[in-house]
Amino acid sequence: MFAVDHIILLSAVLAIIGVLASKLSPRFGVPVLVLFLGVGMLAGEDGIGRILFDNADAAHAIGTLALILILFDGGLQTSKKSIEQAWKPAALLATIGVIGTAALTGLAATYILDLPLYKGLLLGAIVGSTDAAAVFSVLRNAGISIPSKLKSTLELESASNDPMAIFLTIGLITLIQDTTTQPEDLLLLFSSQMGVGALVGLAVGGIAVWLCRRVTLMATGLYPVFVMLFGLLAFGVAANLNGSGFLATFITGVIVGNSRFAYQRNTFVFLDGLAWLGQIAMFVILGLLVTPTELFIHWKEGLLIACVLIFIARPLVVMPILLLTRFSFKASLLISWVGLRGSVPIILAIFPLIFGMPYAELIFNVVFFIVLISTLLQGSTLPFAARKLGLVLENETRSSNTLEIVNIAKSQRELIEIELSARSIAVNKTIRELDLPDYAVVAIIARKKTTLIPKGSTKLKKGDHLFIISKLSDTEAVERCFYPEED
Repeated sequence: MFAVDHIILLSAVLAIIGVLASKLSPRFGVPVLVLFLGVGMLAGEDGIGRILFDNADAAHAIGTLALILILFDGGLQTSKKSIEQAWKPAALLATIGVIGTAALTGLAATYILDLPLYKGLLLGAIVGSTDAAAVFSVLRNAGISIPSKLKSTLELESASNDPMAIFLTIGLITLIQDTTTQPEDLLLLFSSQMGVGALVGLAVGGIAVWLCRRVTLMATGLYPVFVMLFGLLAFGVAANLNGSGFLATFITGVIVGNSRFAYQRNTFVFLDGLAWLGQIAMFVILGLLVTPTELFIHWKEGLLIACVLIFIARPLVVMPILLLTRFSFKASLLISWVGLRGSVPIILAIFPLIFGMPYAELIFNVVFFIVLISTLLQGSTLPFAARKLGLVLENETRSSNTLEIVNIAKSQRELIEIELSARSIAVNKTIRELDLPDYAVVAIIARKKTTLIPKGSTKLKKGDHLFIISKLSDTEAVERCFYPEED
């Protein structure tokens, strides 16, 4: 048997176990990402699997690829409305918030672990950003609905603050390894990372949308692959031009996700599944990389630093920013609490290992422990905290699902599914009272266990599922007939 045969078998078994483990997340209140890490740790050298894996370069490569898929999928699911609602606080949190949190945590790590100042600050920079994969996973699986501006801010912050953490990490590694580095060199690195990343993301996103609308592929299964490749392209181009590949990937995803093209719904479903596979692979690999017996050697120090990060550093930095941007005290408190750390800090903690730096093993193990504490404590208590602060929406606004209809003549249509909640403005209205766009037709209504063929006089009720055929360009106008724009 070839070595690759063994690897494929183990990969398949671990991935299947990871998927099945996700079923335990809602039942036991444990974030699904922790379960993925647990699968990797159980399969590792100290677990029942006894798999010896200590290749930091391979873990970094797999983690980077997985992060590209996760951030691209996060961009696809970030609506234009979310950006309009939350770009200002999210931008401040993704820059000033990360710097402040990293500085305070780094100073604490310097004292607690008795590290040189730059190495303590390096640890702070590594754990300075929240993690998109963790935040997206917890919010989508918590079983609660929070105000849209609050949710948008959390998701946009977590998806956009990775470049700052990466810049701080690379900058501090550069300072530690080359003492001749000048402040202007770091300023140039920052400008290159952010500027090039943003420009590449905008350019690749625009090209992707232009091609998707004009190119007819020979098989429908190629559309998801075609779109996914632009996420990889954005990262590759930006990274090779000394820009932030992660920022470019996220921006490309946002542009593609807020555009309309054929087979869009199927494409996004496929890419969401691919992002989940990336999460499973990344966290299982990171779980394999860590050695639990070494992880808990410095558990007291790791716990102290985690407490400083969770209870002191993030609230002290985040609360003033949010209060100044007109968030309520309760909303600011919830956002400061949902500062989950996840895969990005662990992947950044691999950098010192790759460069063979002193204290690299210590930094990696402490960072891994901090991530475990953060995800377990903050992730599992999110629903409880939101309810205690009175920020749970009892009647959730239902989003629409779409299914493209593309006929031989290439006249693109969507089949939109809308579920009416108590908050819908269409409840108790008749079909003819809806201000639907021209050529939009309510094709069928599913009401409890019955199916209705609608007429103009049919009155809509809470819980109805409406299936509407509409033009691709009219989707937002159709949705506004049922749920108005939120403040």
